[in-house]
Amino acid sequence: MSELSEETLKGISNQVQTIVRELAEAGKLSSGQLLVIGASTSEVIGHRIGTAGAVEAAAAIFAGVESVRRDIPFIPVFQCCEHLNRALVIEQSAALQLGLELVHAIPVPKAGGSMAAYAYGRFVEPCLVESIEAHAGIDIGDTFIGMHLKRVAVPIRPSTQTIGSAHVTMAITRPKLIGGVRAVYDEESKLKPEQSLFHCE
Repeated sequence: MSELSEETLKGISNQVQTIVRELAEAGKLSSGQLLVIGASTSEVIGHRIGTAGAVEAAAAIFAGVESVRRDIPFIPVFQCCEHLNRALVIEQSAALQLGLELVHAIPVPKAGGSMAAYAYGRFVEPCLVESIEAHAGIDIGDTFIGMHLKRVAVPIRPSTQTIGSAHVTMAITRPKLIGGVRAVYDEESKLKPEQSLFHCE
């Protein structure tokens, strides 16, 4: 029996929807880009991570992610717990398209976590991969998703700091800045076609 009321579960779903939209906007997420989600449903329902997984909370989180994905077709990827070495649940078609190496296990609440197990059951053709380099990520309950983000990670502050009882952090990524003192990073400063410069090479 769930520890969370139907109203609370709906609230979780709405909160997740809000922060995913905020992240997608901040990171300008587009079709085919990867969003990694790590979630401790134990933390969401007010328990220590890894001690009281709740499939109902996982369902609410998944619904919130999916509601945004219908508008912005990013690729959702759900992180397993440490018992599966923080492998990731992803649609097999996306994994193959991205050239990712597949590994095999079937996540269950006690080995993989309720969130990953729920996502595995909802995806059309799920599979696991060991690692990815995601464009953005959301961490619900301090599950440490940083190992699966592209460099360089940029923290984004969500409008809500908690989902249920779980602490929330999230990040987008940007390309590494290269060059020295003369390097320019602002698009507004790029050379216009009508301009001609002869200061470098």
